[in-house]
Amino acid sequence: MVFVTIFFAMLGMLSPASRGAVMTAAIFTYVFMGVFAGYYAGRLYKTMRGMLWKSTAVMTGMFFPTLLLVIGLVLNTFVWYKRSSAAVPFTTMLAILALWLGISLPLVYTGFFFGYRKRPFELPVRTNQIPRAVPPAKFHQNLLVSTLLAGALPFGAVFIEVFFIYMALWESRLYYLFGFLFVVFVILIICCAQVAIVLTYFQLCNEDYRWWWRTFVASGGPALYLFVYSIFYYWTKLDITQFVPTVVYFGYTVLMVLVFWVLTGAIGFTATFVFLRHIYSAIKID
Repeated sequence: MVFVTIFFAMLGMLSPASRGAVMTAAIFTYVFMGVFAGYYAGRLYKTMRGMLWKSTAVMTGMFFPTLLLVIGLVLNTFVWYKRSSAAVPFTTMLAILALWLGISLPLVYTGFFFGYRKRPFELPVRTNQIPRAVPPAKFHQNLLVSTLLAGALPFGAVFIEVFFIYMALWESRLYYLFGFLFVVFVILIICCAQVAIVLTYFQLCNEDYRWWWRTFVASGGPALYLFVYSIFYYWTKLDITQFVPTVVYFGYTVLMVLVFWVLTGAIGFTATFVFLRHIYSAIKID
């Protein structure tokens, strides 16, 4: 969704002079790409030999959007209380809810149904039915340390662009550098993929096979740096003294951090999954 939105903005189809054009395009892209999310979620869930596919389909379509909508509604309530013109109108909220319930959810469920009916992703080797004992992890393999290490390089690659985006969001500046943003986003994808693969490789070398969630969490490390930078930006660049604007700022910061964590975590997990399938397929078992 992010890739498609930035790509069309780079081509000049989404002018920043048109207020809300980028956000509208992002919402519609998210809604109509639910079928792809459901399809790959269903197929991956079948690869994991899951049986509760109906519950998983519901969670795929509702968990993350519900979390975002609840936080957004709470923040919008604060803005309504201040009678600010920046508040999202009630009719717009209903329209977004209708798009989600009427289009996005059915597409997710449809994609999940067909994805679960497809053959699972082929795994090159069989796993042992008896779990092996995992040796004690080294210091740098601690989850928190791995997350901090994994987040440094990707966030460093996008740091300058984050600064300009924050200026556009919080200081009413226009953002025109969508071509540069597209290049930076590609660099972010490459960095997250490479860092996740390296961390997982060292983890497997330590005979720790529990890489699934660990890779997803560690690959979301740039989100921690984004949160820290948001605090730094608040104290050094903004002149906010009232309670409600502070709540709104940090509320939307939490939303951005959550989205960024899911994005980078998904990139790292997908890259690692493809990498492991490739290297294990090269193993010759006589």
